[in-house]
Amino acid sequence: GPKPWSSPLVIRPAGRDLPPQPQASSSSPQQQHSSYSSPSGKRCVYVVSIIEQLAQVHNSTTKEALERLCNFLPEINYLCFATFPFRIETEMNADMVCYSLKLCKQDAGQPRCLLYHTPKVSYPWLSEMTDIMKNNLPYEDFDGDKFSAFPTLRGYHWRGKDCNDGRPTVYPGRRTQKSFFFPNQGVDPKDGIPYEQKFCTESKGVILLGDSAGARFHIPTEWMTAAQLSLKSFSNLPLAFTNELDWPQFSGTTGYLNSTIGGWTDSVYLRLYRRNRCNHRDFQNISKNGMFLLMDLSSRNLSKPLLNSLLDNPAIVIYAAIGNDVCNGKPDTVAHMTTPEQMHSNVMQTLDYLNGHLPKGSHVILTGLVDGRFLWDQLHKRYHPLGQLNNDITYEQLYSFLSCLQANPCNDWLSSNKTLRDLTSERALQLSNVLKEIARSKKYANFDIFYMDFPLVEIAEEWHSRGGEAWQLIEPTDGFHPSQVFLKNKNRSWVQGCVRVLSGSGGSRAMP
Repeated sequence: GPKPWSSPLVIRPAGRDLPPQPQASSSSPQQQHSSYSSPSGKRCVYVVSIIEQLAQVHNSTTKEALERLCNFLPEINYLCFATFPFRIETEMNADMVCYSLKLCKQDAGQPRCLLYHTPKVSYPWLSEMTDIMKNNLPYEDFDGDKFSAFPTLRGYHWRGKDCNDGRPTVYPGRRTQKSFFFPNQGVDPKDGIPYEQKFCTESKGVILLGDSAGARFHIPTEWMTAAQLSLKSFSNLPLAFTNELDWPQFSGTTGYLNSTIGGWTDSVYLRLYRRNRCNHRDFQNISKNGMFLLMDLSSRNLSKPLLNSLLDNPAIVIYAAIGNDVCNGKPDTVAHMTTPEQMHSNVMQTLDYLNGHLPKGSHVILTGLVDGRFLWDQLHKRYHPLGQLNNDITYEQLYSFLSCLQANPCNDWLSSNKTLRDLTSERALQLSNVLKEIARSKKYANFDIFYMDFPLVEIAEEWHSRGGEAWQLIEPTDGFHPSQVFLKNKNRSWVQGCVRVLSGSGGSRAMP
């Protein structure tokens, strides 16, 4: 007889009839672009695809596959089952299921969004769901100093751990309270001088102003690979969601824990800490998914080490442009790119703000934008984790699907349009040149300023020389962000040069 998973999963809400369904055209997925307008639709298609593939992998019914998936989530098992109170009836793939569940909708006058090849079925009209609100400040901060003793919800994974959350004058980076954080307390028996007094005069914290790349955005691959799903797969689910799917504790700038998401952790903070233990916990990752760096710094809720130039240690501020000033998910993507004039104006406003708040002796590093054509060149013909079981979803299909949803994180570089990709890289170079010229020509009282290129080509070449493949430098799930392997290799050269310059051993104001 037929295998239990041989029919695609179709879910129908119990006790409800589907509305009349107009017949779908026979257009290919690439021709039939569409418009889901809610992130819920995208997530639904991913989840239902996993359920279908679980049934296939374990030779089970789709109902049993759903139960298996829910059992992987013991802490929210009841919620998982409550979310799917459905009967399995007719044949539909993941696209069709999510239309039926009204987790996505087809707006009037807009074509349909499809990840899979168009089936011989149709769709009902659907409604949107709201997204999760995000907060830039620690959720748990009893003394109001913007540092926390709780790890997630913008806690000490993002900013150094507060060792006394009952005293607002005690926090990492505060010059007059260093003894609370200095890990090697004691007195030198040779001269009777406290170690802290001898070695902590040159302490500097590190602060990152960045976007999702700086926050270390990552969706575990096993969440989208049916053959790898298990109870252990979702053990880090609460941590991931309370950190906004970011992993700043493993990032290339402020990471300090051993990575559990592949590769290993190396960061500016760790290198500064190894050079001077007085830098203990003195870091802040003020990054946000989707953040344009031209936004006013006041919107980032900067903490006291940037606001108290008299009481706090100097800081190394890394202004990580990377790509969000050219990347967006708009259909008219070019019109929404930052112009060179806007970049210059807003960076100057940012630097003026920093000059009024950073302690003397601080440093600011402006990093150039990446050439994102690398992403399409390396991935578009490869299979996405969701399509590896049946070899049916490439990154090119995924990018097209996300563009259709207006959920593509970079509609210009993650596009089959070569002219658009080239134009985007040209604009990115223009913006990098603006940053380079500012670093060359401007001087400030409280900090010096440097420019550094984003070393993508050098990193790829080094990784290749060590036997790696270029696609491994990119996050496999989203096909956009740098992977943990990339961050480690970036720090082999870029971070070493950065720390060398900032420690006073030489370097130029505009570094290649």
